[in-house]
Amino acid sequence: MSMQTIAGVSPPSVAETTVMTVYPSVAATGLGRWLGRLFRIRDGLGPLSVGRLALLACMPIGLLLYLSLRLPWAIQRYRLTNRRVLVERGVTPKVQQFVEFDQFDSVEVVVDPGQEWYAAGDLVFRKGQVQTFRLPGVSRPEVFRRTILEVQRGYRGVAALRPEAVAAG
Repeated sequence: MSMQTIAGVSPPSVAETTVMTVYPSVAATGLGRWLGRLFRIRDGLGPLSVGRLALLACMPIGLLLYLSLRLPWAIQRYRLTNRRVLVERGVTPKVQQFVEFDQFDSVEVVVDPGQEWYAAGDLVFRKGQVQTFRLPGVSRPEVFRRTILEVQRGYRGVAALRPEAVAAG
């Protein structure tokens, strides 16, 4: 067992430590975005809007969509570590994709039509003008975006002072 100065924090060269994990919302799917656009329709009389009536009528579809994202073979998660951002799939997580901190210099939130109803958006990672990675349908994406940028800033600070501390071991 290694000693850590700060509990749960270790240099990237020693171990890959999870900082934060989020799960994609139904806003990551085409059907979810379509439902979100439908639910935002405000036309109607008083509290009875088309969107609210559609929400009531589509509850079973929404529930099935949500549960389909939680099936053992379909479950997906976005994990931020002290080395990179990963997309993992399955009950026992298997890495599908990842982006390392030196492969992007900015992260922006892009809210596609229908995602705003869920308070969700896509995180788009860019190196200059080139998109290097995308996380679709992140619920409350600004929080995850800020955390990613803070961890990246810490990683780069350590790399500038002690390059051997961030070398993958």
